[in-house]
Amino acid sequence: MKYDFDKEIDRFGSASIKWDETESLFGDKDILPMWVADMDFPAPQPVIEALKKRVEQGIYGYTTRPQSYLEAIIEWMEQRHDWLVEREWICHSPGVVPGLSLIVEAFTEPGDKVIIQPPVYYPFKEVVVRHERDLVYNPLKFENGRYTMDFDDLVQKLDPDVKLLFLCSPHNPVGRVWTKEELTKLGDICIEHGVVVVADEIHFDLILKNQNHVNFASISKEFANNSIVCTAPSKTFNLAGLQTSNIIIPNEKLRAVFTKVVETHFLSHPNTFGIMALESAYRFGAEWLDQCLDYIEGNLEFLTAYMENRIPKIKVIKPEGTYLVWLDCRELGLNSKDLERLMQKEAKVAFDEGYIFGPGGEGFTRINIACPRSILKEGLSRMEAAINRLSVLEGNKK
Repeated sequence: MKYDFDKEIDRFGSASIKWDETESLFGDKDILPMWVADMDFPAPQPVIEALKKRVEQGIYGYTTRPQSYLEAIIEWMEQRHDWLVEREWICHSPGVVPGLSLIVEAFTEPGDKVIIQPPVYYPFKEVVVRHERDLVYNPLKFENGRYTMDFDDLVQKLDPDVKLLFLCSPHNPVGRVWTKEELTKLGDICIEHGVVVVADEIHFDLILKNQNHVNFASISKEFANNSIVCTAPSKTFNLAGLQTSNIIIPNEKLRAVFTKVVETHFLSHPNTFGIMALESAYRFGAEWLDQCLDYIEGNLEFLTAYMENRIPKIKVIKPEGTYLVWLDCRELGLNSKDLERLMQKEAKVAFDEGYIFGPGGEGFTRINIACPRSILKEGLSRMEAAINRLSVLEGNKK
């Protein structure tokens, strides 16, 4: 089946955070939302058909996870990722971020430390500080347009109070797909210091050309026993609103602790439609995903060429994975708030501004390119016009 990713779909009135809360969040109903990480593409047709069939039954009672659901996960992990997952490892969470929050509650106490690697997905910080745990930054290094982990800094910051390290893999927002060598070095350090690796791999299916995602727990039995891997179909197939994720925990003792906290909060029952969507997506959605990735590659090429030719002061940090692109805007010479004002008030485009991702994010912004090319073109055109006006104003001041 050939999918049409160029088709624009009106999402207003669908209770969409991205579109229906634009005015309340950004103070302008005419702003173009290119911020939150959901796609402006419909889900695969087999998913839509499965949901229609489930709706027609007409009864939406309490739900369990059927064996077919678990088997779909296992088969997807093996076929798409060469990762052998056992059925009992798969734990439920209504989302990856709720899962991270449950993990912090389960495996730490107030005063314990959790390490994150900024600039990084901002809920990482929130789930730590809201539980009154101590946040430790291990900032990524940015050299020659590429991000790497700072292992020397990490070793210096590890002490007995550090219980968890949040690994974003692939990394949001900088787009790195970590190599096996990088992950192995990180894993060895964490095992040596008794730190459990919590790998948020929600973008693991969204890998761009000539890249290879390595599931952290698949590297070795030792890594599997010292890790918790957070997965979901939500980013892959645009299903975030169905609130279904799978926290994969090979270590039986860790799994028992996590499961107890899930049950304490009465979160064991999954979303009826989330179950159906995941199973149909993992069984029949690969064709859609391959076409979607091709389209995203085309959008990335369009974005890169547009910036190079028409907005050269903004540099594209080319992602290796995800549909999120990290833009280096520092040549504009604006502080974080002025950059935010330029994009929102002058360009009328809503991005996730870099400073919200923590240290190292200042002067950057994140754009979501999982949209029809016409929307991407409109957003870039608005940016170009606003930056040109800024240049004229600066010229007049001189």
